[in-house]
Amino acid sequence: MGVIHLLVIVMMFGILISLGTALFHLAKGDSDAKMGRALTIRIALSLVLFLLLIVGWWTGVIAPNQYH
Repeated sequence: MGVIHLLVIVMMFGILISLGTALFHLAKGDSDAKMGRALTIRIALSLVLFLLLIVGWWTGVIAPNQYH
């Protein structure tokens, strides 16, 4: 497993943690600023993940349909 694959997995976990944090603040009834910050972080991580996947595909590190 290459570095790009590990970065993709780490980014996915970061996105899930950020979503969980936003859900926690929503359920707890904290200020909207904390929930908004968590969702902003999730959006930023999603964009970085998307760009990472595109760059990995363009450079040939990640191949679509690699496993049949």
